[in-house]
Amino acid sequence: MKNKKVYLTQEGFDELNKELDELINVKRPANVKSIKEARSLGDLSENADYDAARNEQAEIENRIKQLEVMLENAEIIEKTNTDTVSVGNSVCIRYVDDPDDEDEYKIVGSMEADPFSGKISNESPIAKALLDKKVGDVVTVESPNGTYEIEITEIK
Repeated sequence: MKNKKVYLTQEGFDELNKELDELINVKRPANVKSIKEARSLGDLSENADYDAARNEQAEIENRIKQLEVMLENAEIIEKTNTDTVSVGNSVCIRYVDDPDDEDEYKIVGSMEADPFSGKISNESPIAKALLDKKVGDVVTVESPNGTYEIEITEIK
C-alpha cells in the first residue's frame, strides 16, 4: 500500500526529526529503565508501575512508527513564488462582509496545521478556496458553517 504524501515546511520536517530523535535516544531508553525497575518489584499481575511503563512503551513505539512513516513520505514545501497562492505561502485576506476584518494564514500540510498560530491545512475549506488564486481575487469559501467570501490582499 502506497502511503499518502505528507506536505511539510522545512521547519516542520526539522521539528518532526527532532521529536523522533528525542523519542529514540531519550524517552525509549528511559522507558526501558522504568520497565526494568517495575519488574524488579515483583508480582507483575498487580504492578501498576509496570502496567504504566508498558502503556508508555506502546505509545512511544506507535509515535516512532508514525513519525518514521511521515518523514519517509514527506515532501518539503519549498518557498514558492508569490504570483498565485500555493502550499507554503502566507496569504493576507479580507472578509467581504466585514472589510475591517483581516487575517493572515500560512498554508501548510495537514500534519503541520495549527490554526491558533495562523497555520492552516492545505485541505481546509479556506485553503482549498485560496489555492491557485491571485491578489485581488475574491473567492467563495464553502465551510461547514455556510459560505462566505474573502478577498486576497497579499501573497507572501
